[in-house]
Amino acid sequence: MSELHSIPAGTTTVLITGGNKGLGYETARRLGELGWHVFLGARDETRGREAAERLTGGGADVTFVPLDVTSDDSVAEAARIIRDRTDRLDVLINNAGITGELIGPEETLPEHLIPVFRVNVLGPIRVTRVFLPLLRAGDDPRVVMVSSGAGSLTITTDPERKESTFPHLMYPVSKAALNMITVQYAKGIPDVRFNLADPGFTATDLNGHQGTQTVTEGTDAIVEFATTSPGHTGQYRDRLGALPW
Repeated sequence: MSELHSIPAGTTTVLITGGNKGLGYETARRLGELGWHVFLGARDETRGREAAERLTGGGADVTFVPLDVTSDDSVAEAARIIRDRTDRLDVLINNAGITGELIGPEETLPEHLIPVFRVNVLGPIRVTRVFLPLLRAGDDPRVVMVSSGAGSLTITTDPERKESTFPHLMYPVSKAALNMITVQYAKGIPDVRFNLADPGFTATDLNGHQGTQTVTEGTDAIVEFATTSPGHTGQYRDRLGALPW
């Protein structure tokens, strides 16, 4: 793995949370192919290192960073590791997410929401805040939040959309909150671009690999927001275009 050498000047850098599998891993692979230096964040150190080694074996320039988005200490240590390697971070991709228990609204208790919000809502806030100084050191800093069509009130009330057929108080509510948080970041921090990417119904372990899209298709919007420079802020889209809020 490329953890001991310095990053060449001019290399675009990206941190991806939850990068050891699924959408995070595929995003890391695609950006690595572009010659970016990828900081691959993962809570599970064994799986994170294995993922980084696979990507490095394929020719990508990857540094594994232990990162639990629910822990202040872990995020602070991740920032220290990255500062030791580079004086800036060009792109932050807040990808780590969980669905929560697959139970209906009637069975859902407040405590069911807490772990989901810790990862899907408080995690991106915690990580973004700590990495803002490194982002601001770049020429066009951008943050990509990995959201979902399930976070759209318009989509989830449209009977023609699959997202409207799964009543669930945890995951959709957390993504709706993330959408609003991102809009407020975009308004309140104009020197950094904040955008929301919906992967769509992608085959990952979050849905038991039942999704109809490949992980490559699922990362199209993420990669587009990450690589478009200059670009807009406060946008919400999937691989086909803008989404309704």
